[in-house]
Amino acid sequence: MKNLLYPFIFSLTLLFGFFLPHLSAQNLQWWKPADTPFPVIDGRAWPSELKDSLQRLPGRAKSLVRPPVWNLSQQPAGLFLRFFSNAAQIKVRYQIVGNPAMPHMPSTGVSGVDLYAIDSDGTWHFCTGKYSFKDTVEYNFDKLSPSDKYHQLGREFRLYLPLYKAISGLEIGVAEGSKFTPLPLMQEIPIVVYGTSIAQGACASRPGMAWTNILSRKLDRPVINLGFSGNGRLEPEIIDLINEIDAKVIVLDCLPNMTTERFTQPELQKRIVESVNKIRAKHPTTPILLTEHAGYSEGFMVPTRQTFYQEANQSLQTAVDQLRFQEVKGLYTLTFNEINFDLDATVDGTHPNDYGMMLQAQAYEKKLRLIMQEPSGSLSTQIPVRHSREPGSYNWEERHNAIKTLHTTEPGKILFIGNSITHNWGGNPLNNRIKGADSWAKYLEPLQVRNLGFGWDRIENVLWRVYHDELAGIQPEKIVINIGTNNLLINTDEEIVAGLAFLLEAIKVRQPKAKIYVLGLYPRREREARVLQLNTKIQQMTKNQGVNYGNIGTVLLQPTGKIDEKLFSDGLHPNAEGYQRLGKTLVNVLNPPKK
Repeated sequence: MKNLLYPFIFSLTLLFGFFLPHLSAQNLQWWKPADTPFPVIDGRAWPSELKDSLQRLPGRAKSLVRPPVWNLSQQPAGLFLRFFSNAAQIKVRYQIVGNPAMPHMPSTGVSGVDLYAIDSDGTWHFCTGKYSFKDTVEYNFDKLSPSDKYHQLGREFRLYLPLYKAISGLEIGVAEGSKFTPLPLMQEIPIVVYGTSIAQGACASRPGMAWTNILSRKLDRPVINLGFSGNGRLEPEIIDLINEIDAKVIVLDCLPNMTTERFTQPELQKRIVESVNKIRAKHPTTPILLTEHAGYSEGFMVPTRQTFYQEANQSLQTAVDQLRFQEVKGLYTLTFNEINFDLDATVDGTHPNDYGMMLQAQAYEKKLRLIMQEPSGSLSTQIPVRHSREPGSYNWEERHNAIKTLHTTEPGKILFIGNSITHNWGGNPLNNRIKGADSWAKYLEPLQVRNLGFGWDRIENVLWRVYHDELAGIQPEKIVINIGTNNLLINTDEEIVAGLAFLLEAIKVRQPKAKIYVLGLYPRREREARVLQLNTKIQQMTKNQGVNYGNIGTVLLQPTGKIDEKLFSDGLHPNAEGYQRLGKTLVNVLNPPKK
């Protein structure tokens, strides 16, 4: 139902806006989560049980976990909402009870919210707001730019909720007449973090600076925050709840609450071993990351404190050695040295400040990219990123999710990865952009080709899609790649070739048995000479990579080397006759005639 409902709501709001029921004296339209017929509170598990409530554990957990853990689960650390809007003003209001701040943590972190925007190229932007903290907390984000490089339809926003204060009555208001579309939950497989106050967010100055939220933005993936201040103790009840979650990686970061000040080393080792074995029994292949204590900033000056965390880290390593001796697979550690806190990384010697949170997030990102085999390079063509360059034509995220769903019902023998030229050709998932349906049906459908073309995609956008499971759960015989023409506008030839090589490595890791074909870029008006030169470099790269190369785009050229205009609709996209020629040639590349 969600997959059917989302495109309808999104398309409707692009045309007419999302008309919200409450109108204030300030001419704002107000929306609250309960107004939407699908779940919108992201960053947590159990959506069918939690619905629009702002808590982190399902109601049945109240009878399972200790009261302090249950009470902390009512605090919405790590939860966020997504929406699409072109509003110049966005206002957020909600109610809290009690003091909005703590002695070592400001109101903006304890009780505040944080708003981020993602532009059409997938770049994150921080939105600063004016705020007031009373029984009703109000944030006002004003004078926001409604325009974008590619369109005037708005952009995605993410609103992070408070780290330490339970809230009620959450509402979002936008300027009257603005477009506003609440977005459904991200369908990416989450990372689950079970930890302490440091994981919950102490002492970030604002929610977006909690290391779990920083990490979520860096990986563009939900991070489920099961950090419980003072109560991260590797308790079996929490491990059982974690075992209900389909996780990309499970992180156990509980040592700050389990030092030898509270637990003996044998007790700590026992809990670590039991927790890992319990997870592994339920999730045989899910990676498990065990995190060492990051240390105390005053450790040198207070030697007993240094002993506490050093002994805890020794216990963890002993437990890991025991588990590996038992041949438990998929275990990783994030060490004290890798986190690398320095004397300025904490507020009180224990809890990270914003600088410490960034250090922690960077350490986690580096380790998790290694675990998940999702490296990020130094060039823009090697940094995975989503985009929303033409939301008026199609929804990029929706198509990504539709492809993953289609893989589970109709696995194709050949995957055709590309940009708008592939997107517009034909085949499933069905769309309203198709220009070459006849040639697709004639040449490609008999080969069981799956269309993985996305309008306006660049190499780095395909890399994001590969990292986010578009090649998971299937066993294609062949993978065809035609990507890079949209990079011509912003990248050098060398950057394009390096990006393609980087992408190929990511594909090989996920589909080692598939036969890979890289197609040269198709010619385009006024860039024929550059494309010719670039394709020569791409061909050499594919030879070095040990994959196949085909340059089917030559059938769109005149003998002069210029494009044949009668085969194009706009000098870039082929028309029906152009697709006919490409289809016939591609079949010969994929199934060459027997000699």
